[in-house]
Amino acid sequence: MSGIMNKDIPPIATRKKRDRGYGLWLMLTLMVVLWGLSWPAMKIALHDIPPLWLGTLRFFTAGLCLFIIVGCKKQLAIPSRKDLPIVISVGGLQMLAFTALGLVAMQYTDVSRAALLAYTTPLWGVLFAWLINKSLPQKKQLLALCIGIIGIAIICSPLEIDWSQQGMVKGNLFLLLAALCWSVVIFHVKEHRWHLSPLALAPWQMLFATIPMLLLAVKYEGWPREIHWSPLLCALIFFIGPIATSVCFVISTACGRKVSSFTMSNFTLGVPVIGVISSVFFLGSHLTFVFLSGLILVFSGAVMAIAFSFRDA
Repeated sequence: MSGIMNKDIPPIATRKKRDRGYGLWLMLTLMVVLWGLSWPAMKIALHDIPPLWLGTLRFFTAGLCLFIIVGCKKQLAIPSRKDLPIVISVGGLQMLAFTALGLVAMQYTDVSRAALLAYTTPLWGVLFAWLINKSLPQKKQLLALCIGIIGIAIICSPLEIDWSQQGMVKGNLFLLLAALCWSVVIFHVKEHRWHLSPLALAPWQMLFATIPMLLLAVKYEGWPREIHWSPLLCALIFFIGPIATSVCFVISTACGRKVSSFTMSNFTLGVPVIGVISSVFFLGSHLTFVFLSGLILVFSGAVMAIAFSFRDA
């Protein structure tokens, strides 16, 4: 009897591995939810503050928060030369370029499409994996990718977007370029040999993003005389910066080392889903049948990719 019972109980090592797997997916889910909610939050904040200044305050507040946290944990250290490439990559591409391009693009398009186009990272992620590692996704992964990309194509079609509107082409190109920048970072995070932890490097990455963003804001938007401060704007900046930025970027870099670049890219497709749903509630966005059809395909592709990756883990 005891032998039969022992067969039904998984070894401790197996249970610990399974629990770590559940914890990994829970952290990634939290990242997706917070990043998704940040899109309508940024759209609301843009009514009172220029985009580049919003990006500057976003990374300044998030970086300050992380410097305090890392200092209290006694992990604050200057990055070594071997970690400088990942500081430049995450700070320059994922933080600075992705955020600046996304915020400027939101002046020309709505939150739903902005969030979705900015998270077309799977297409570029698979391309980089093929070009650099010569590794193609498995058939089931490719199926999940194709379903998601078809959904994106439907949403970007003339049935849904009036490409003749002023700034529409510029805004959507900026969003696709932002997605390309992040795809490079996802691949780099997976391949980089870390010397300091992601948490220890995060404040330096925020600092690397803040300084150029500040210079760009001063050059193109001037000194912030037109910021309309209010309790709502302060609350939005607090959520966008210390919460949705510092927490999410740490999760992204920490978990990005433990899953494939394909899995990470597909998981982020959940961000625009949360962004779309929250924009309906907070911004009163109207969703057409064409957009919803594409959204369902994108969400289905993301869920399939996550399920396949979890099964193979």
